[in-house]
Order: sequence, then structure tokens, then C-alpha cells
Amino acid sequence: MNPLRQPPRRYDYVTDGQEIYRRSFGMIRDEADLSGLPADLHGAAVRIIHAAGDVGITSEIAGHPEVAAAAHAALVAGAPILTDSNMLAQGVTRRRLPVDNEVVCTLREPQVPDLAAQWGTTRAAAAVSLWGERLEGAVVAIGNAPTALFHLLELLHDGAPRPAAIIGMPVGFVGSAESKVALAEHDLPGGPVPWLVVHGRRGGSAMAAAALNALAHRDELA
Repeated sequence: MNPLRQPPRRYDYVTDGQEIYRRSFGMIRDEADLSGLPADLHGAAVRIIHAAGDVGITSEIAGHPEVAAAAHAALVAGAPILTDSNMLAQGVTRRRLPVDNEVVCTLREPQVPDLAAQWGTTRAAAAVSLWGERLEGAVVAIGNAPTALFHLLELLHDGAPRPAAIIGMPVGFVGSAESKVALAEHDLPGGPVPWLVVHGRRGGSAMAAAALNALAHRDELA
């Protein structure tokens, strides 16, 4: 069999990419109730729903009233994007970024394993400590490790530079839901850092990247 030869069509399915795109987002618009979210988060919510494949996740999406404006303004000003996983970093659509923003993931830095062992934590959490001064005014997206989100909050309480916005969507059964509650309820001197979450156990790099891409290109699907 030649894998490059068009096989006989045995199934009835849509093959036009643009038509799939149009129908998918049309169905989301028809089925999802976005009335509980600020209007400037509707685009991000639609993208999150698409990544999840479930309009039921709408009720779990929540955000600070200034998160959309803060994230977009920071990216337009050239702020870096800091992520907790390489999968999330790869999910950022570079051509949609306002000014070719730097996308940073420090998970594979050589000192991370030793730091994690020394502190008795995960590599994802240790990697967050390497963001350093890059945190100032950055857009943070966490879509994998609850420990990374908890560690970030601990650093901020300890006086680390403040990012412009935090997308907190770690996934999992241990610590995921709790880390998002901690983000939504955090109380720092000078007020909270604007945040966006998917409450509960669901989340992941695809959802976090989808939200980030929507906030970077804020007029799309608004």
C-alpha cells in the first residue's frame, strides 16, 4: 500500500478545515452560556471550550475583571510569556503574538533536578524559581503542574516581582483544584495579580495555551 495514495472514502465526514473551524465555533456559540463571564473574556472562554471539547466547562471558567486587559496590554508592550511546560510553550501561536514576545519554559534547565531534590518538591515548581526578574510584568501560563502554581504564589507572597497576569489551569487529581482556589483568592500587598482559571480538576496545556492565544489576539471571537 502506498501511504501517499488517496484511499477510498468509507466514512462520511467533513474534510474542509475552514468548514470544520466555522461549524465548531458556531456550535460553541449556540450551546455555551457565556452570560456569567465579562464580555472581554468571551473569546478566551470559547477557545477554552474548544480545547476541552465540552461546553459544560463554561461554568468552571472564572477570571479577575482586569485579566483580559492586563494580559493583552502586557503582551503588546513586549512582555515575555512564562510557562510551566514545554507542551504549553509549543501551544503558543507565535504569529498571533503582538510583538514576537519571548516564550520561556525553564523546566529543562540543568539546575532544576538538583533544586527539586534539595527543596523536596517537583521539577515544575523548582523551574518556576528560575524565572527571576523575568516575572516583572510577564504573562504567566500554568497548564500542567499544581505545584508550579502554588510555588509561584509562595514566591509572590515572599516579594518576588509581580507578573501582569496569571493563567492558572493545571490539571490533575492532587492539588489542581486547590491551587486554582489559592490563585483566585490570593491577597498580595498592592492587590491581586489578575488571573484566569478553570476551576476543578480539569485543565491542561491545551486549555492554557488556548486561553493565552485568545488574550494575545483579543479582538478574535470577542
